[in-house]
Amino acid sequence: QVQLVESGGGSVQAGGSLRLSCAVSGRTFSRVAMGMGWFRQAPGKEREFVAGISWSGGSTYYANFVKGRFTISRDNPRNTVYLQMNSLLPEDTAAYYCAGRPHPELTIGENEYPYWGQGTQVTVSS
Repeated sequence: QVQLVESGGGSVQAGGSLRLSCAVSGRTFSRVAMGMGWFRQAPGKEREFVAGISWSGGSTYYANFVKGRFTISRDNPRNTVYLQMNSLLPEDTAAYYCAGRPHPELTIGENEYPYWGQGTQVTVSS
């Protein structure tokens, strides 16, 4: 199976930056072409798509509310996916989850990702 472990969350002030990492183990995506995504869930709200990246890294897609502020990237030899978050806003406060799917293309539908990490908390204060 595949295990995903997120790290890099924390508390920052509005305007600050954080870099989330997602380490993938098991059937690593250097052998199995996996599309990857980041989702988030704020208290009392449904989980929502944030960003996705194809296996090659050639295709990325972002939710409108993070365009221009967040950047998703991947390092396949290191089995790691990143989410660079800049210009953070209080409304970005949420638990952030890494997700993977055994398909090379990205997708925004969370039901299409069978592999999930445990989440990392991001808190942005005003």
